[in-house]
Amino acid sequence: MSSAPVRHDPPTEPGPAALDDTSAFADLGLRAELLGALTALGYEEPTPIQREAIPPLLAGRDLLGQAATGTGKTAAFALPLLQRMPDDRPGGAPVALVLVPTRELAVQVSEAFHRYGKDLGARVLPIYGGQPIGRQLRALDLGVDVVVATPGRALDHIARGTLDLGALATVVLDEADEMLDMGFAEDIEAILEHAPEQRQTVLFSATMPARIDGLARKHLTDPVRILIAREQPVAGEAPRVRQSAYIVARAHKPAALGRVLDVESPTAAIVFCRSREEVDRLTETMNGRGYRAEALHGGMSQEQRDRVMGRLRTGTADLLVATDVAARGLDVEQLTHVVNYDVPSAPESYVHRIGRVGRAGREGVAITLAEPREHRMLKTIERVTGQRIAIDKIPTVADMRTRRLELTQGALRESLLEDDLDPYRAIVESLTDEFDLVEVALAAVKLAHEATSPGSDDEEEIPQVPVRGPREGRPEAGGRGERRGGARPRSGGTTQVFIGLGRRAGVRPQDLVGAITGETGISGRDIGSIEIADRFSLVEVPQGVADEVIAGLRGSTIKGRKATVRRDRDGDGGGERRFDGADRRERRDRDFDRRDRR
Repeated sequence: MSSAPVRHDPPTEPGPAALDDTSAFADLGLRAELLGALTALGYEEPTPIQREAIPPLLAGRDLLGQAATGTGKTAAFALPLLQRMPDDRPGGAPVALVLVPTRELAVQVSEAFHRYGKDLGARVLPIYGGQPIGRQLRALDLGVDVVVATPGRALDHIARGTLDLGALATVVLDEADEMLDMGFAEDIEAILEHAPEQRQTVLFSATMPARIDGLARKHLTDPVRILIAREQPVAGEAPRVRQSAYIVARAHKPAALGRVLDVESPTAAIVFCRSREEVDRLTETMNGRGYRAEALHGGMSQEQRDRVMGRLRTGTADLLVATDVAARGLDVEQLTHVVNYDVPSAPESYVHRIGRVGRAGREGVAITLAEPREHRMLKTIERVTGQRIAIDKIPTVADMRTRRLELTQGALRESLLEDDLDPYRAIVESLTDEFDLVEVALAAVKLAHEATSPGSDDEEEIPQVPVRGPREGRPEAGGRGERRGGARPRSGGTTQVFIGLGRRAGVRPQDLVGAITGETGISGRDIGSIEIADRFSLVEVPQGVADEVIAGLRGSTIKGRKATVRRDRDGDGGGERRFDGADRRERRDRDFDRRDRR
């Protein structure tokens, strides 16, 4: 390995007059065919990663590059590979192999190679799972110059003897951290073992954890190291990706998502979920709320995935609900918003997600819906990324009404400026014979507003969850009693919530208070008495928030376990709960104690 990396901070946006001659693609030594293709595509100047990576790659050096998604990494390695391809390529074996984490990225990189190398006659083939292998076998048999592959399918072809790596001059590992996160480490090692020792190896990654550094030390020879720092906003200007978060209980997340999307009005948005089941469930919910939502996850066929992406790119759908793995490598030009339905478990995942907006100088918005217990993870992400995530309040019903009136006003203004309104003139003139002109206009605005506003199902207020410190509102951890009292619930009556975990599960009062305050908008002061039996617990909460508490606890775990949660039924069992003798005696003794107190 070479010495410490050279850090290249991206410049502030210079105007054309400020650019010197060295910044043009022509000065990087690219051949005329590539320059012509770049000019036709509208490329005027190289990005920082292209400016720094292309010269050493043209010279045949190994390279380790760190740059965020959307900074132009594909052109940074594709242009030198195309430049170095020999003019006489009679053989069928590829001279370059590009490994990428997902099918979508394989297609995108392959398309980029075709665009840049169209005048060079470059034969480029993407190979990935979910595509008929017969088509790939025929193309490989005819001969290709560049193979862009996912690791699993590349290894499959190597094992079949249909992908010959003997003539490889260059191997590129693109989005290397993503490939390792997806479990491709062993596949990558096996592929590199089949590649010639005397080769150029290029590794690009958005993050540089220890595993990536280890991979580079093992397989790269005296590499050039490039670090492209994240572009910082000019003082006084807003960042290109506006980052914000809303603290919301799990039970209210779908409503909060709809409320936030209504206010933001994205052109197109991706909502990230943790599981396939959550993707399907949320997609159905959002469609029910009037959004044009599409699901994308690993359980779908390639044909289904292509159809979904086509709808998003053509504007037929405006909301993509996806898992991390399914959405990796996606680049949708009209994407304006990324939403984390849950806080990502690692800062690196957050970086990758929000990197899908704010590309090529466009503005973007990154929104996170965080449960109260996830607030600490937000702080970790802020510390790692060095960027602030603003905590905003969920839009209220009044905010929504104001926003909808603004949208109606905007739509009317646009119609007045651009539409042909003459066909409707006779209607207005007829009505003004009977009514005042302003009254006619008011009626028209009312109808236009009601036609584009949702019904009363969106009028429910979503509780604002206060941002608290990790211990505020919770009992001291040192408390040992199995019964908690003293805190009085809010006025309006109380009810008891049954939780199907007790002493045998190691449940303590502070566990129950922590779970409730972490999943809902109520504080520890609002929780009344807590009684813990061997197999169940009873918690007294205000009547008005009982449903919120039940919904929040059903979606979480207590002491690492899921529990039955419902309103308590007076009497033993109620046909559903079965007590053992000890629990029956405990319930009986408690009832006697209550009667004595009365």
